[in-house]
Amino acid sequence: MAARAAPAFKSIESCPRPISLVPMNPAQLTRRRFLETGTATLALAAALSSRPLPAAASAAAPRKRDLKKALMLNTFPGKALPVMQQFEMLKQAGWDGVEPRSHLNQDEVLRARDATSLGIPSVTCGTHSRMLAQPNPTAQKAGVDGIQQALRDAKRYGASSILVVPGLVNESITYAQNYERTRAGIRACLPLAEELGVTMAIENVWNNFLLSPMEAARYVDEFQSKAVGFHLDIGNLMYLGWPEQWIRTLGPRIAKIHVKEFSRKKMNEEGLRQGFQVEYLAGDNNWPAIMKALDEVGYRGWGIAEPAYRPAGVEPAERLKQVAEKLDQIFAS
Repeated sequence: MAARAAPAFKSIESCPRPISLVPMNPAQLTRRRFLETGTATLALAAALSSRPLPAAASAAAPRKRDLKKALMLNTFPGKALPVMQQFEMLKQAGWDGVEPRSHLNQDEVLRARDATSLGIPSVTCGTHSRMLAQPNPTAQKAGVDGIQQALRDAKRYGASSILVVPGLVNESITYAQNYERTRAGIRACLPLAEELGVTMAIENVWNNFLLSPMEAARYVDEFQSKAVGFHLDIGNLMYLGWPEQWIRTLGPRIAKIHVKEFSRKKMNEEGLRQGFQVEYLAGDNNWPAIMKALDEVGYRGWGIAEPAYRPAGVEPAERLKQVAEKLDQIFAS
């Protein structure tokens, strides 16, 4: 919320020259008194005009929110660059942090973090956590091992959560099977997550699972642990419903958010995945309603961009600045 402007003067006595508030007899209005009164009035008007308007009178004043900008590193624009160079470019473009994937070289990430002072709020491990759904015990164990490695990465980087994809449902893996397998795999990681103080944040992805906010809340609650939360991807759920409704239902379970744009119009006209092919603020996300809902549930911390749209012909450094500016506008909605 914008800070309320201070009053121009603490009292009438603090004005440059006192102003009489008592009606004056015209006969008493000498030329000298007229000039004195006029000068004081002009001084007050000038002082008031130089002060900022109160928030209620300034429609253009952006709303201040306690949100920092981070980029999901898997979406870094352009050709693959060394981790250090990616961090440096993000810093120059005005970003506050980075969300790297798991299983990178920890020392390399730490050197880049320390050199740029960028924060690391979260670590992704979608590739490994999807394996929890597989019927093969070897694959399931690889999924558990991958999540545990992501937890260790996050702890070393200073991240408070990791992004966990809760398996997948398809023609050969039923909804019930995925429910039980992912729950078992995440439970196996709970002791380590609790020991390290890192939250496993379940993300809503297009895996045909957790298709309503009430079910997502129940899934998290069944673990009965603060080490399990939710990583809400705003763009991913646009085809299912309204993000502001999910936010109010999930409430304090939300550990992190992914900020992603989506166009229902493009989805309807060109196909489901084409809905992502739209610039920030040019889709159907109702950002003012989304930001209001986040305010209501008390969400603070990080807004992590996962831009799915990349305009042609824009250099990586320029694109990073563009997305950072778009996030600033969204956060001020």
